[in-house]
Amino acid sequence: MAAGGPAARADEDKGGLRAALTGLTTRGRSFLAAGVAAAICAYVLGQSDLLRVGLFLAVLPLLCAYVLHRTRYRVSGSRRLSPCRVPAGSEARVHLRMDNVSRLPTGLLMLQDRVPYVLGPRPRFVLDRVEAGGRREVSYRVRSDLRGRYPLGPLQLRLTDPFGMCELTRSFSAYDNLTVIPRTEPLPPVKLAGESSGYGEGRQRSLALAGEDDVIPRGYRHGDDLRRVHWRSTARYGELMVRREEQPQRSRCTVMLDTREIAHQGAGPDSAFEWAVSGAASVLVHMLERGFSVRLLTDTGNSVPSEGSGGFAGATQESADAAGLMMDTLAVIDQSDGAGLSRAYDVIRSGNEGLLVAFFGDLDEEQAAMAARMRQRSGGAVAFVLDSESWMHGPAAAVSGPVEERLRLLREAGWTAVSVPPGVSFSDMWRQAGSAAQSKAPTGGLTGTSGGWS
Repeated sequence: MAAGGPAARADEDKGGLRAALTGLTTRGRSFLAAGVAAAICAYVLGQSDLLRVGLFLAVLPLLCAYVLHRTRYRVSGSRRLSPCRVPAGSEARVHLRMDNVSRLPTGLLMLQDRVPYVLGPRPRFVLDRVEAGGRREVSYRVRSDLRGRYPLGPLQLRLTDPFGMCELTRSFSAYDNLTVIPRTEPLPPVKLAGESSGYGEGRQRSLALAGEDDVIPRGYRHGDDLRRVHWRSTARYGELMVRREEQPQRSRCTVMLDTREIAHQGAGPDSAFEWAVSGAASVLVHMLERGFSVRLLTDTGNSVPSEGSGGFAGATQESADAAGLMMDTLAVIDQSDGAGLSRAYDVIRSGNEGLLVAFFGDLDEEQAAMAARMRQRSGGAVAFVLDSESWMHGPAAAVSGPVEERLRLLREAGWTAVSVPPGVSFSDMWRQAGSAAQSKAPTGGLTGTSGGWS
């Protein structure tokens, strides 16, 4: 991410030497004023020696400003982030590099980078004389407990002359973005109702263009295994026909995040909404590691990724980019002004979701009924319900009656629903959801499933 160069030159040309004169320090302005005063007195008194002194005092700061102004054109800078995407609470290192591309050495330089206040204090570095063609490299660390996308830059350089007559501060044009994604927790392997694995021999397997029985053969091709010859079709068509190859399909998982502002109270890194965002990110990472095709869905109906295999991301290189896009989306996601879950329900009912993992805020009776209907299009459904009232009053607050009623409604519809108390780790809740799913599996509480997944 190079900065400076042509863009910096264009800015400097507009200002010219007039802009450089604004950088005169108090010393430089004093010399200029003293020189002008001495020249006037020399003219009035007819003292030629005093005139020479006055001209020297006046020209010196002007000459320093001109030289400094020209020197600025021959300095370039660059910035590199390592890494450019970090979890909340982790540190990233920013590497700055200054190159003197002129044939003359520079004077004393002060390097300064602009960073948002949430990333820490503004870094400043003093660079000693840089030889012709030389470079200087410095670095600093940034850290944020709040997820988001933060701009770094533009880089500022303060130049000064050896006499301290002039100081020029110039900004390069380029900047970079540091993406702080939500914290994720490693999740333990548990068994929940849904798919047996990311790849499987179960319900989600499909065969190419032929359905589950694969009764439609194709013509023999050189190199095909003769054990796959379909003799009945060969006799019918008069040429060798072979059975089509099985094409395994990845099990799917939809992670739904309720972002309604009316469903979440409080703010900050310890709020219920931030817990839900972190939990959704943990599930996305966990399911991708286990070979599932996943997608992120919000109450607004927005799905990430929006393109691809039905909007799901698997484990290919392209889907790895989609996974990064989902984490980037969670880094900047904010609460919506929506009132219901109807848009998310419309997306879910349009296809077979496989496993559905949802993070709900406060649910009224109508929204709880709509959430219950989402279970109909899923092979398995797990709901984490956050009660804003208990999160606002601390861990000692008991789960309210309406929340228990919503949990009962979801469980009757086939959800594995658990209430999330404040301050608990998501890995513990994940393990609790697995225990709840296993305890209800023998009773047939979840229909249309084929075992569990880990």
